[in-house]
Amino acid sequence: MAVFVALGAFVMTLVGGWTARRVTDRRHLVLGLAGGLMLGVVGLDLLPEALDAAGGPVFGVPAALLLFVAGFLAAHVLEHLLAQRQAAHGADEHEHGRAPEVGLTAAGAMVGHSMMDGIAIGAAFQVGGGMGLAVALAVIAHDFADGFNTYTITRLYGNARRKAMTMLLADAAAPVVGAASTLLFTIPEQLLGAYLGFFGGVLLYLAAAEILPEAHHDHPARSTLLCTVAGAAFIWLVVGFAG
Repeated sequence: MAVFVALGAFVMTLVGGWTARRVTDRRHLVLGLAGGLMLGVVGLDLLPEALDAAGGPVFGVPAALLLFVAGFLAAHVLEHLLAQRQAAHGADEHEHGRAPEVGLTAAGAMVGHSMMDGIAIGAAFQVGGGMGLAVALAVIAHDFADGFNTYTITRLYGNARRKAMTMLLADAAAPVVGAASTLLFTIPEQLLGAYLGFFGGVLLYLAAAEILPEAHHDHPARSTLLCTVAGAAFIWLVVGFAG
């Protein structure tokens, strides 16, 4: 049953990626929306879950927040190192100095997150009492944003459309694989919370340092800002209805 329900997440992820691909003629609006969706996912979904699950404080600071900062810094350092390596190989002319590997790494993180979503579905069905259906509906609802963001961020860093589609397909399949894996094992809640905190930091860095500045660079229009607000508001509605 968990695997069957996870197929809904598969479809919604593909729909999100297809939407991002079809509106490339409004790139600034796509990026503005993606930034809002990522901000909403981090602040309204990932961090609250991480704070609940990651355990107690470490030297006066919740473990989830320490990992959140670590994820933000890790993304920043990774991008800096890849950009340095690219410059050392004479690739200074690359668009905005972005390394395609950063986009693929970020998309890979999205795939890992989607697999965790599938594991959450499977674990909730093991608990029973309607919990599985509730978690599944929440995952399916926000997997549109996951697919949208996976395709957008892969292309933002200069990767070919084929690679973006490959990452989108992997992201769509991940919840199904994750749900199926719960037939064999479960992930401890504290470890899952730690992962969510770290991943939230990575996403916030990409949204704040890359996607939103790019969205407003050539088109500092009110419509772009409205798309960002709409993306965050959409996640708020998803979290509210799921709760």
